[in-house]
Amino acid sequence: METRIEKWAAGATKLSKAELKGKIVEYAWNLKRNGYAESTITTYSYLIRLLARRGGNLNDPDTVKDVIAMQEQWSRGRKGNAVKAYSLYLKMHGLTWEKPKYRAIEKLPFIPTEQEIDSLISGCSKQMTTFLQVLKESGARRGEAFNLKWTDIDFVTNTIRITPEKGSKARIFKISERLARMLTTLPKKAGRIWVYKNVFYLDKGFRRMRKKTAHKLGNPRLLMIHFHTLRHWKATIEYARTKDILYVQQLLGHRNIKTTLKYIQLVDMPQEEKFICKVAKNIDQAAELIEAGFEYVTGEYDDGGKLFRKRKLSYLGSSSVPVGSWSSMV
Repeated sequence: METRIEKWAAGATKLSKAELKGKIVEYAWNLKRNGYAESTITTYSYLIRLLARRGGNLNDPDTVKDVIAMQEQWSRGRKGNAVKAYSLYLKMHGLTWEKPKYRAIEKLPFIPTEQEIDSLISGCSKQMTTFLQVLKESGARRGEAFNLKWTDIDFVTNTIRITPEKGSKARIFKISERLARMLTTLPKKAGRIWVYKNVFYLDKGFRRMRKKTAHKLGNPRLLMIHFHTLRHWKATIEYARTKDILYVQQLLGHRNIKTTLKYIQLVDMPQEEKFICKVAKNIDQAAELIEAGFEYVTGEYDDGGKLFRKRKLSYLGSSSVPVGSWSSMV
């Protein structure tokens, strides 16, 4: 390995910045022509550029294999993505290689409390706060939310239409009044909602704001929250609330229920279910409770109130919300 690396370091085939940029543009265009999602194109192009900058000769698979192996900071999943990206680069040039095997280690994702998610959201910029709120309410993938256009939002019905990626299904979501107001405050200078040039700059901005918020609040758990964490969180609480795997499948847009089944193992409800109970004395309070996830139980009592309940998801750290303050949160 050392001999090969030294040979590459002293070689005359290293690409100039201009040549590398040309290769990346050609590579990205080839992926686009073959129908790859914009988020995938951005990620794979970045990895190819990174492999070249760290000493990989893009025309010599052995040097690229060495560079990937030496990235001790990378997880096996990230190394696997680098292998996929470079395999497509070689395919574009009619070449093949003996691919190294980096299979991601499957583990249960981190599920933060709702309070932690809200703390992170409130600590970000207006654009990022709104983007994260969209992920929290819809459970959409990062790329699906990033590709939203103003024409995908109906402010009359407060709904968002999600154009799917990765072979999933199109969905439509009801959004809260709070999120609708947040969206209306964003500038409408183009068809796209977000100001970020691509998902690379979106990710970079998020990591910076996440680090700042975690330090400010003294909560290192916030550093474990990623965009996809909100998708796992949404699926987890919705399954805990409904116990309906088909509903969660529809929510996430999965075509295969086996993919959805990965989420239900996250739920560890206590054997003895506990509930938060609220009483609504008029139709407005009843509407607020239903929007907050409460279900109608029964009755009209002597004082004219009707009883509602919601499962207490203590394992998520969820807190009850007083009826009078809920409208200000949603």
